[in-house]
Amino acid sequence: MEIACITTYHPRECGIATFTSHLKQALMLCNKKGQDVDTYVVAMSDQNYNYPDDVKFTIAQDDQKDYLRAAKFINQTNANVCLLEHEFGIFGGKEGLYVLPLIYQLKIPLMVTFHTVLENPNYTQKIIIYEIAKRAERVVVMNPIAIDFLIDIYDVEKKKIVLIEHGTPEFEYDKREFYKNKLHFSDKKVLLTFGLINPNKGIETVLKALPSVIQKHPDLIYLILGKTHPNLIKTSGEEYRLYLKRSIKKYNIQDNVDFLNIFVDEDKLKEYLSCADIYITPYLNEAQITSGTLAYAVSAGAAVVSTPYLHARNILSNGRGRLFDFKDSAGLALVLNEFLDKPEIADELRKKAYTYGRHVIWSETGARYIELALDLIKFKRISPKDSESILASTMLPDFKFSHVKRMMDDTGIIQHAIFNIPNLKHGYCLDDNARALLMFAMAHRQYEDTTSLSMLIKTMSYTHYMQNEDGTFKNMMGFKREFLDEKGSEDAFGRAMWALGYQIHLLTGHSLVSLAEKMFIKAIPNITELKSVRGIANTIIGLSHYVLRYPEDKVMADALKEMADKLVKEYNATKDNDKDGEWKWFEDILTYDNGILPLSLFYAYRALKSEYLLAVAEESCQFLENILFKDNHLSIIGNRGWYEKGGKRAKFDQQPVDAMAAVLMFSQAYAATANRHYLNRMFSSFMWFMGDNDLRIPMYNFETDGCYDALESNGVNKNQGAESTISYMIAHLSILAACGKEEQDEHRSEIWE
Repeated sequence: MEIACITTYHPRECGIATFTSHLKQALMLCNKKGQDVDTYVVAMSDQNYNYPDDVKFTIAQDDQKDYLRAAKFINQTNANVCLLEHEFGIFGGKEGLYVLPLIYQLKIPLMVTFHTVLENPNYTQKIIIYEIAKRAERVVVMNPIAIDFLIDIYDVEKKKIVLIEHGTPEFEYDKREFYKNKLHFSDKKVLLTFGLINPNKGIETVLKALPSVIQKHPDLIYLILGKTHPNLIKTSGEEYRLYLKRSIKKYNIQDNVDFLNIFVDEDKLKEYLSCADIYITPYLNEAQITSGTLAYAVSAGAAVVSTPYLHARNILSNGRGRLFDFKDSAGLALVLNEFLDKPEIADELRKKAYTYGRHVIWSETGARYIELALDLIKFKRISPKDSESILASTMLPDFKFSHVKRMMDDTGIIQHAIFNIPNLKHGYCLDDNARALLMFAMAHRQYEDTTSLSMLIKTMSYTHYMQNEDGTFKNMMGFKREFLDEKGSEDAFGRAMWALGYQIHLLTGHSLVSLAEKMFIKAIPNITELKSVRGIANTIIGLSHYVLRYPEDKVMADALKEMADKLVKEYNATKDNDKDGEWKWFEDILTYDNGILPLSLFYAYRALKSEYLLAVAEESCQFLENILFKDNHLSIIGNRGWYEKGGKRAKFDQQPVDAMAAVLMFSQAYAATANRHYLNRMFSSFMWFMGDNDLRIPMYNFETDGCYDALESNGVNKNQGAESTISYMIAHLSILAACGKEEQDEHRSEIWE
């Protein structure tokens, strides 16, 4: 069995690197017990290190492509299981999100050790823990409290979670005098704090407590063992250590405090822990759920005094140590004096701590990890490509208007937002209000509620106001309701036609339909002037709805055929100009809203029943699908360069409007063909909003009910503008409609919108 370990590693000075080094040694010891175990390291690197031979691949922390290269490397090796050592701060991207695409590319089982599980995570931290746990077959934590956090806060399945406490070396009991002599502290009462020095260590709390302890015990020496944390060195140098030295001088305790500014190996650390009369962890971070130094001290049989952070509260319970409050120097001084005045009290703690530590020595820890790994390789991992998406409304969040209502005023919907706050500086546009008009019409058809109807009327009023006398439409309007253009884009024209056509077709009987028909017919003379393929495509969808409502209207049917043929002509010309015949698209470049183009021809096929339209729709749909679903989830073409024929595809920024277009395209592909593959792709496309995307981050904000504006290379654009939120809502309504139709009717072409 071979285990690939993704982690930091020596010579990097890092607690996770130390943990992995010792765990790896423990795993290899199993070979001596008849287990055939091999391991290698994929090292997270923040600079150039001279790694040992067991590091087979390195990931530059901030190079996103390195993570995908690492996944490919692991998949090509003989590794049976991957072990991820997870800690915030060692992976690139916001809160370390670059690791998510890596683990989802792995083709072998994954187990993860969470060194930190936060009780109050921010949004991104919560998503990262959730996504890692979702992908992993087993989740290891070192503290029982972490199990409750994972279940209650991160929705992790209990059956996945395994408690394996932090491993420690094997210590000889009560060898203090021997090691005091060896380290030249034979005449001292030794207090010790160990670890990479940083402000969260709270060492100043100890320094402030010492004067009153030294008064009674002048033979006391406080050892501060460890180098300054490398990350702190990068940002502020030795500022914290210098601050501590000034405090030592201030309290006049220079003769009783010794800085040992070294990074010690395990053997030397064992000596210092074994010689300590009292071990102190005065840490300031209550949320710290794992501390390797604390685990070592307990296992060494030290008398431990600690602040009540999460790991300390657990491991020092039942008389294995003593707690004092955060920053409580006076309280610490009382405990220290008590232990030094009455050594028998400290001795009782030492015995209980040492007994407890016997079951967490590294050999036991390694055996537990081996047991987990062997259990995992018995089962075949089900690749996403081997399973189908399940179309079920129960998997969706509730459909809510809260954010879109926030974005609306008496005029219409505001274009942009700063986070989830409407940005009034940019005013309104027909593009977004036409999308909103379509969405509210879909929502009213789904729910028949007064909320959607009132907002439908409002956006209809805006759209009517923006129509010129010649039937064209203005697009931009300032917040003061002044027009900012005389004639809007062809995209805006087409979106208005789509929204009007939808109402004409599917809101029969509403008073709104009369106005929709009047506006639609008024705009028709302008359609022959359209040149943009997206303007044409949006208009085709509107015309298709009209013809589906009035199939006897030959004039409109002819207009639809003319527009559809125009789009097909663009398709054939581009395809014919491709010498390989592989670029089966309408332009020489894939940009935004791509799914709208095949979608429009699926609609035209439904209205006209012309097989050649279906053929082009399917062929272009397949071409786009092959590009968007390389890794079995929707991966949208980024707007930082798009994807030009023969060029390199841009991966970011990805926009919600394209996910919506994919949902709608696959919806109509299924309606036209009855091929359930398209139904599954429809649902997979929607799940892009829920986090099934390149970064594994939900685009839908469950707190605001808005949708983020873009999936960027390092996270999300947290603004939640109109286009993004409406795109999500249209996609959501399409899924709801599909779920209902699957349950009630088999005649897709008659009922699918």
